[in-house]
Amino acid sequence: MTDRFCSLLFGLAVLAGWEVLVRVIEVPSYLVPGPLDIFQAFVDEPLGLLVSLASTLAVTITALICSASVGVLLGVIMVYSRFARAAIAPWAVVLQVTPIVAIAPLIVVWVGNPFASLVVCATIVAFFPIYSNTLEGLESMSSDLADLFRLYGAGRYTTLMLLRIPSATPYFWNGLRISGGLALVGAVVAEFVAGSGGFASGLAYRILEAGYRLEVPRMFAALILLSLAGIAISAGLGALAKIPMDRRSRR
Repeated sequence: MTDRFCSLLFGLAVLAGWEVLVRVIEVPSYLVPGPLDIFQAFVDEPLGLLVSLASTLAVTITALICSASVGVLLGVIMVYSRFARAAIAPWAVVLQVTPIVAIAPLIVVWVGNPFASLVVCATIVAFFPIYSNTLEGLESMSSDLADLFRLYGAGRYTTLMLLRIPSATPYFWNGLRISGGLALVGAVVAEFVAGSGGFASGLAYRILEAGYRLEVPRMFAALILLSLAGIAISAGLGALAKIPMDRRSRR
């Protein structure tokens, strides 16, 4: 509780110092708006910004679900198949190191549907941490327990459900928490590309629109909403990750 209070106090102090500084130096709001100007920009059009935020979050959450499903599935397959690992692992790395900015225009053109193309872009960005962490977790099972399972004749399915998956759960949640932020980043990058192509969608499009009109306070308002959304996603996934851990510690 003390840490949260200190963080809140520090944030308020930064905002107050920011407001005082722009007032004293008399920086024009079209260059660096103060917190009050940014808040006023949000108050002037709250519905439009919140609807755009909802659109961005819809893409982010859908992409996170898709990346979690694909990452876990590939992790399980690669644990039991050397051929699958040899075939898939290099391409997973290729997707990880390829800048999404470079391929997002192609994805938007190939997929066609605006929402689906945004989800594909965000999924590509968010996929790798879940996949790599899940794979590492599935392989981190205790060798002594694995020998015990084999001694009692447990099959692959039983070993997977009762040994590998419980061992991989903490790794999966760590990967999911990382991917939550990456999914938001991927959604925003894809929205910038789609917005440039004429697709009016989420907050990234609002930022582009405000930039074209030199409505800098509105740009900052959209950026702050994105930052708050990222914090909320990270905190929410962190809280969800604690639930199974607490249950296991109570047993």
